[in-house]
Amino acid sequence: MSESKANKRLPLKGDGGSLYLSLGSNLGDREQMLHRAIALIGERIGTVQRVSSFIETEPWGFQSEHPFLNAACLVLTTLSPEQCLKETQRIERELGRTTKSKDGIYHDRPIDIDLLLYDNLKVSTPTLTLPHPRMEERDFVMVPLREIMAASEDSEDCLNNKG
Repeated sequence: MSESKANKRLPLKGDGGSLYLSLGSNLGDREQMLHRAIALIGERIGTVQRVSSFIETEPWGFQSEHPFLNAACLVLTTLSPEQCLKETQRIERELGRTTKSKDGIYHDRPIDIDLLLYDNLKVSTPTLTLPHPRMEERDFVMVPLREIMAASEDSEDCLNNKG
């Protein structure tokens, strides 16, 4: 998808497109942070349809004494993928995240929100890749994601046709 298409509001049927997000927190009141992030996602991005159980996991890709609390949620949205990315980054900043992970270097963080899937869209821009390129390497993403994915052809297509 070109940058211009990634930035436009999408012509979606019904209530909008299905956006799957991964959330994690390993600093402060992790459970409260996830609840706050989900509430802001509902206010700014779209209708939160499903939220997974919260699971505790060890940090992935770096050493820390602080375990993560992770979850996934399904949001119906009419925002474009780029708009969703900008909103999740704004929510992260408002909830205290000051640094983004870059070049495979990860840090403790109060909140992390990643876009995983958006319907069957494939997006490749300098700022966003959908489906998320490393989600299948991460149980802390896949376990909550599988929990909330409906047993429908559409959600199975999102997972199976990501390449």
